[in-house]
Amino acid sequence: MTTTADTGPAAPQRVPDRVSRAEGWRRRGPMLPALVFMIVVTQVPFLFTLFYSTQSWNLVRPGSREFVGLDNFAAVFRDSQFWTVTLNTVVLIVGTVVISVALGLFFALLLDRKFLGRGIVRTLLITPFLVTPVAAALLWKTSLLSPTNGLVNWLLSPFGVRVDFLSQFPLASVMAELVWQWTPFMMLLILAGLQSMPKDIQEAARVDGATSLRLFRELTLPHLRRFIELGTVLGAIYLVNTFDAVYMMTSGGPGVASANLPFYIYQRAFLGFDIGQAAAMGVVTVVGTIVVATLAIRLLFKSFSVTEEAA
Repeated sequence: MTTTADTGPAAPQRVPDRVSRAEGWRRRGPMLPALVFMIVVTQVPFLFTLFYSTQSWNLVRPGSREFVGLDNFAAVFRDSQFWTVTLNTVVLIVGTVVISVALGLFFALLLDRKFLGRGIVRTLLITPFLVTPVAAALLWKTSLLSPTNGLVNWLLSPFGVRVDFLSQFPLASVMAELVWQWTPFMMLLILAGLQSMPKDIQEAARVDGATSLRLFRELTLPHLRRFIELGTVLGAIYLVNTFDAVYMMTSGGPGVASANLPFYIYQRAFLGFDIGQAAAMGVVTVVGTIVVATLAIRLLFKSFSVTEEAA
């Protein structure tokens, strides 16, 4: 009589890792409308912009449209005003982001403490970010910085000072309005980072005799680094497209003293009617923005990965 050896429980069958093609399309299906919308809204217009950038096309000269290759790009790089406007854009972005982050860090540290009326103060500090950009620009232009009935000049009048900020300091005026709008965003981002910080580490450091300044420098600031970098990258990417504040407050003037790249492209396209050069400037701006944003995002992801490894 033969006996069968007990081979134990049967080995579980391995589930294949590869997902079938039908299952993959079923998972991606809900995202297809968003993908199509993104392509239609962003990529198709960019392809048209690339095409127009190779054309010599001025709307006030009918029949003058012709293919000129890269001549429009050469004209853009020879344009001295383009470089002035580029410098204005860099100053506008860097100044606004740095000041917004510094003020956001200050207000976040303030709101991280418990005090009477903290909820009301938090609501008031968040409010500027909820104001429509055009309305905010008009508010600053007419109610705050107006040389005749502005609140700032009213406060300076007892000292015999009256300044036309929009004419004498146009770029700084636009930066002040943008800082007012972007500080709440930076504050909320940094406040979220503060509230995610383990409290036991801070308490242990205080027990060991660490001062508030050293605690901030050695523990709080390193923990907030990735939140600050994230706010910096997001703010810079958004501020590249700033148009409403420049248009409503200064119209780029006097001259191009407060004009940035989006406003200068608008001037070339809709005031100078030079579609070819405006398209070339748009392409140069997009490519430059993509390069800078890609480098910034890589540095940000590297910072996140280093932080996770250290944790």
